[in-house]
Amino acid sequence: MPALLIELLNRGSFAAFGDVIMLEGARHYPINQGTTERYHALTSADTADQGGQTIISLFRGQPRALPMEITIMERHPLGSQAFIPVTQNAEDEYLVVVAPAGDFKVEHLRAFLGRGFQGVNYAKGVWHHPLIALHQVSDFVVMDRIGQGRNCDELFLQTDLWLTDDSLDRARKSAT
Repeated sequence: MPALLIELLNRGSFAAFGDVIMLEGARHYPINQGTTERYHALTSADTADQGGQTIISLFRGQPRALPMEITIMERHPLGSQAFIPVTQNAEDEYLVVVAPAGDFKVEHLRAFLGRGFQGVNYAKGVWHHPLIALHQVSDFVVMDRIGQGRNCDELFLQTDLWLTDDSLDRARKSAT
């Protein structure tokens, strides 16, 4: 079965699709008489098209088993969408599958391994697979758009591309 290469999630490799939300390398400074460290402007919401508003929700993702075929992609043409894991555990993992905004092309699919200390903010119009939690039920704070206009396009695929344990293991090994 053809496996989609899974890369480690980092700011550079993900920049074409949006922002990686993480503390490492972020601008920060002390506030509240030095009792709190503020990690400032990790990402921003792009939700104002057609009078949209930014909302915050919680998504609870059920763990998915690998191998898993890529059969659906979606995009939000009127707003960005951020997923921030609610965990302090770096071993909590999830997968991100994306393709550039515009006309979808299967050959442009990329997959990333996200860890519990990393979130993502998909740029407006970027194609992405619905939430792929691994190992356990996983909670994510989600910042996205509510308002008038059609803001979710779904595309059903017959790709014969799979996320596999072998590809996941290779991504993990590249971190060491």
